[in-house]
Amino acid sequence: MKHLFFLVCLVFATSLSAQIEWLTWDEAISRTKENPKKILVDVYTEWCGWCKKMDKTVFRDPEIVDYINANFYAVKFDAEQRESLVYEGQQLKFNTDLSRRGAHELAYSLLDGRMSYPSIVYLDEHRDRITISPGYKAPEKYGRELRFIQDNHYKTKTYQEYISSLGEK
Repeated sequence: MKHLFFLVCLVFATSLSAQIEWLTWDEAISRTKENPKKILVDVYTEWCGWCKKMDKTVFRDPEIVDYINANFYAVKFDAEQRESLVYEGQQLKFNTDLSRRGAHELAYSLLDGRMSYPSIVYLDEHRDRITISPGYKAPEKYGRELRFIQDNHYKTKTYQEYISSLGEK
């Protein structure tokens, strides 16, 4: 019985450790002001099948989880959320005129109006956009993208040049 209890605790602890520390937009902005880090924003919708696949595979991969938690402030942002928020003195809200289904003004701004899900938006330590990365990516490809952003390779080369420098296609 002790062994079974230990096994259950071990499995539970392992599942808890492999989770991204998702923050709200406000929390990420506040933290990056105190301790500068890049921000990763996962822009998703509730109905998006590829978003759900990303959550179940990529965002549960232990290496991806550890890398994101160590190097980024991660925000999960529903592009169709109805809650308003205030950013830099401006109220941002859901707007039915922004897309066929409507969209939150923050999501619309982050994605430059190209409402595609899932999309990952990377912001630098000053909250300036680095790039928008649309679509699902398998964990190994996503890991390379994270390193490209975190190691500042984007400042000197394109992603394709970076991948080529690794000897990959």
